[in-house]
Amino acid sequence: MEPCEQESSEGTMEINADYLKQLKDLDIPEDEAKQALILTGNVSAEEAAIFYFDSLENQNPEADEQNYYKMVFVVNMELPMGMGKIAAQVGHAAVGLYQLLLKESRTREMAYRWDEHGAKKVVLQGSSTTQLMDLQALALSMNLPSYIVQDAGRTQIASGSHTVLSIMGEEESVNKVTGKLKLLN
Repeated sequence: MEPCEQESSEGTMEINADYLKQLKDLDIPEDEAKQALILTGNVSAEEAAIFYFDSLENQNPEADEQNYYKMVFVVNMELPMGMGKIAAQVGHAAVGLYQLLLKESRTREMAYRWDEHGAKKVVLQGSSTTQLMDLQALALSMNLPSYIVQDAGRTQIASGSHTVLSIMGEEESVNKVTGKLKLLN
């Protein structure tokens, strides 16, 4: 079957017409079915249906207010990295954590909701490798997904250096881990 096109902020995304039909057969309105397919990466009708019905259950405005997610990046400032290197390492941290989130259904839903609400990202200054490791341990103890980048050592810093820690979760929980750190400027 031919794909449909749906305009998104990234451009045009092809929506699988078979998946769209299956969702419409479940009495999901077409626009909302398309939106669910986009937000779930057009992986399957089942994934989009689960997302759609979960979002209906979570339409309590008070609950929605409490479930804003953010991704935070803590840059290891003890390493001699230029701004371009820092930007590349933050990119590695974002992709690494996002890939990790998509592996499990619990964290996949978190990633979808984060993306749905603007994909908030904040870059902060960490003082040292030790601080990054301590923050990751605290995040893990709070069941917050995290990812730490280890550099390959091809340019400015030694191989294996811990450059950036990324953490994802509800804003209030993430703030308990990183709330006292300064923004990267």
